[in-house]
Amino acid sequence: MVLDGFRQPAGACGSGAADGGAAGAREEGEVRQGAVLTLALAALAGCGYHVGGRADLLPSSLRTIAIPAFGNASPRYRLTGQLPAALTREFLTRTRYRVVADPNEADAVLYGTVRSYFSFPTLFDQRTGRASGVQVHVFLDLKLVERETGNVLFERQNYEFRGRYEIAVDQAQYFDESSTALERLSREVARQVVSSILEVF
Repeated sequence: MVLDGFRQPAGACGSGAADGGAAGAREEGEVRQGAVLTLALAALAGCGYHVGGRADLLPSSLRTIAIPAFGNASPRYRLTGQLPAALTREFLTRTRYRVVADPNEADAVLYGTVRSYFSFPTLFDQRTGRASGVQVHVFLDLKLVERETGNVLFERQNYEFRGRYEIAVDQAQYFDESSTALERLSREVARQVVSSILEVF
């Protein structure tokens, strides 16, 4: 599996193309698992567990951040749980902030919406003619808000991330590999988002 780099968009995004509903019920269950993981990570942070932060330029008054479940307007419901969980891990390992579960207890809240997700084949198996490589595009809306003042500390509309991954010719394995690719994609997105937030000041 190989993932491309990520970049910010220039202009409007395209509309998401549905990938089919075969894995819908399974994805909804994984969203709940992602939400549980986010809460577990936040609970660890609330107990004082976090990795020593690296330098950043966010306001010094900020100590805690909440990352609620993302909104979703795409066919990939799994991302609404995976992305907050990945962002929680990234904030804990790279910054001085604690991540809390309750937005009412946070100094700042990071809101997000998965606007669209679409994928298309880029490689084909010469023997079978089936797709063996897929390109993925994800578009997000992101906003980091200081809770007490309502000041917007960071905001991006149509924030674009690209990734590509290989899939097995055996179609029965496709959804398993897609799930693994989305987990890695979430980690890469989280790294890029946290870097953008820290560098905006």
